[in-house]
Amino acid sequence: MNLIKSTGTFSIFLIISRVLGYLRDVLIAIYLGSGPIADAFFVAFRIPNTFRRLFSEGSFNAAFVPSYSSELVKGKAKARIFANDIFNFLMLGLLVIVIVIEILMPGFIYLIAPGFYEDQSKLDLTILLTRITFPFLLFISLASFFSAILNSHNKFAVAAAAPIILNLILIFIIILEKKFSDDLVIYLSYGVSLAGLIQLIFIYLFSKKFFSPSFNLKLRITSKIKNFFSKFLPGIFSSGVTQINILVGTIIASFQASAVSYLYYADRIYQINLAIAGIAIGTVILPNLSRYIKTNDQKKINFIQNKSFQLCLFLSLPASMALIVGSEEITSALFGYGAFDNLSVLNSAEALYYFAIGLPAFAITKVFSTFLFARENTKTPFYYSLISVLINISISILFFKQIGFIIIPIATSIASWINAILLMYKLSTNNYFKLRSIFSFSILKIISISIISISVFYMLINFVEEFLVYESEFKLFTIIVLVIITIFIYILISMITKTFKYSDIKLKY
Repeated sequence: MNLIKSTGTFSIFLIISRVLGYLRDVLIAIYLGSGPIADAFFVAFRIPNTFRRLFSEGSFNAAFVPSYSSELVKGKAKARIFANDIFNFLMLGLLVIVIVIEILMPGFIYLIAPGFYEDQSKLDLTILLTRITFPFLLFISLASFFSAILNSHNKFAVAAAAPIILNLILIFIIILEKKFSDDLVIYLSYGVSLAGLIQLIFIYLFSKKFFSPSFNLKLRITSKIKNFFSKFLPGIFSSGVTQINILVGTIIASFQASAVSYLYYADRIYQINLAIAGIAIGTVILPNLSRYIKTNDQKKINFIQNKSFQLCLFLSLPASMALIVGSEEITSALFGYGAFDNLSVLNSAEALYYFAIGLPAFAITKVFSTFLFARENTKTPFYYSLISVLINISISILFFKQIGFIIIPIATSIASWINAILLMYKLSTNNYFKLRSIFSFSILKIISISIISISVFYMLINFVEEFLVYESEFKLFTIIVLVIITIFIYILISMITKTFKYSDIKLKY
């Protein structure tokens, strides 16, 4: 495996997906803005989408890939039996969950967005939309199962490309719907579930080369199955802690008008980098790291872990700084159109500013958790994630009345840094991870280069500020040019200082 090449391939499809996701959200922002209809749709969309992220961006991979890889070593037949048993449990369990929640949806919405109960029309719309979108959970979770099969065989591109389908379908619906009335959110909600089904079919067609399931209601509870679920259940919580913190934020934000929308748009912006700096790296290193740990190849274990941590910081630090210094300009350029007025831009930009402070921690947590997942340890990240969520909830509830919705990104970032520090401490004390001196020096260079590059970005923003005001027709083009210039400067200085070398692309791990 080539870490940078594999991460690059994974990231290219993620970037395409996120860019299309941005286009989708721009259209939604233009026609729905940040009012009650937008709030209802974002809650309905957030719930199944959060489950998607919990499944596909860590937890299922964390439990399944090491176990399935171990079975592959013993033979394809044993791996197929293990995978089929997991598929049957997953299929039946998801069907039960979807049916039960569909029936009990009003009570479920009360748990997720209790503040909506103060507005009956918003509540009724949210219940309807969530009932329409919730089957997405079934489809996308099964799609994540087949993605994990592909990842176990070091095939990452298909799973990374699949979310493109969702964004294309929603964009297509918005373009086709001429009236742009309240009915638009109904069509969008149906589009979410339809996209989930198509993604499942798409990923299955590629994975059937390695595994094709046979559904059986007679479930086998073997020691391997018990071991899998003992890792999977805490893994859901630990690998998805960022998403859980955001979901907690959504629950609390539901008590303030339009706050759910402000947080959603801010979340969409920083998630682009998190997908590359944390999720992509963690997904790519897990299969091979698991194998090297099984064979106790300490040299390769140390190298993969150090290199992945370095790459994580290389990607997340400059992005974090850029979002901090340019939060308002970036938010305005990306979403400041139509019904998304200047007040919406300012509120979303403030949320983005505080989310950006925690961006490196979000990415580091993903990578450090993977180091433990590869050792089939999902319980330690679970405990630390639980601490993180409790801290997040406590801070948010204590200060929500005084500060309002902005305490949510502040609390999320604080909790995420604490989580990252706890994971670092655990890895160090157990001698699982030791930062080599050569990589320590490289990290210092990354910090220095990031500061230099983002200082240039800040000066460029001030130099062309008249093209970045809310009313400017050229603000999106301007911010894209500034970002490209900054990235070029960052990479150029990195290559001159040998922080990043072209030869790294060819290295095998």
